[in-house]
Amino acid sequence: MADQTQVMQENPFGIQQMLAQGGVVAKSVFAIMVIMSFASWYIMLTKLWDQRRVRKAYKEMEKSFWVAGNLRDGISKLTGKDNAFKMIAEDGIRAAQHHEGRLTDQIPLHEWITVSLHRSVDSIANRLQGGLAVLATTGSTAPFIGLFGTVWGIYNALIAISLAGQASLDKTAGPIGEALIMTAIGLFVAVPAVMAYNWLLRRNKDIIEKLRYFAADLHSYLVSGARIDSGAAPAARPATGAAVRK
Repeated sequence: MADQTQVMQENPFGIQQMLAQGGVVAKSVFAIMVIMSFASWYIMLTKLWDQRRVRKAYKEMEKSFWVAGNLRDGISKLTGKDNAFKMIAEDGIRAAQHHEGRLTDQIPLHEWITVSLHRSVDSIANRLQGGLAVLATTGSTAPFIGLFGTVWGIYNALIAISLAGQASLDKTAGPIGEALIMTAIGLFVAVPAVMAYNWLLRRNKDIIEKLRYFAADLHSYLVSGARIDSGAAPAARPATGAAVRK
């Protein structure tokens, strides 16, 4: 048991030995990989939380928004901080109320509302996409950064062999261990980043599609008084505070 403990403590292939014996390049590469890993996991968790919040807001909207008497009452039923569907509805109402003006008189009301809703949806979509570029960059560059550390470790091993005049294990174990660790760390950082990027991107597409469907229904309701997919008779024109012209 004591022999095994001593072997573990003197293991030349461990991370502690690499940091203790490695040069500036090895330590710099390791620090960069650690920073990239922490940044990736932070973005993964925050983006997942944002998506969960929007999905929860969508379920709440489907349950309570369209059954309200008018848009104002429907908006009041949408709760939560930074509710995406509440922001879109408020932007739609604001566009309908502020259509009158010297410049906007030349634009039909339905086009004016469409532009406002598209701008609102795009703003939310950009916020959901924020940070995914870091995951993509990490997934594509981390293996190469680890490969650079691997090449540098092998280079140090060759120098040690040249100085010793023979390929003894005690001269090459440290640099070779450094090279192997760099390769493993590069893959450890890159693989979760790539998987998370693809997963979050697919979930974002589904959320953005829901946002666009809601914006389309809201546009139809503001212009005609009924949703596109509504099978019932057209509802009363929404009380937006201003007459809505076709």
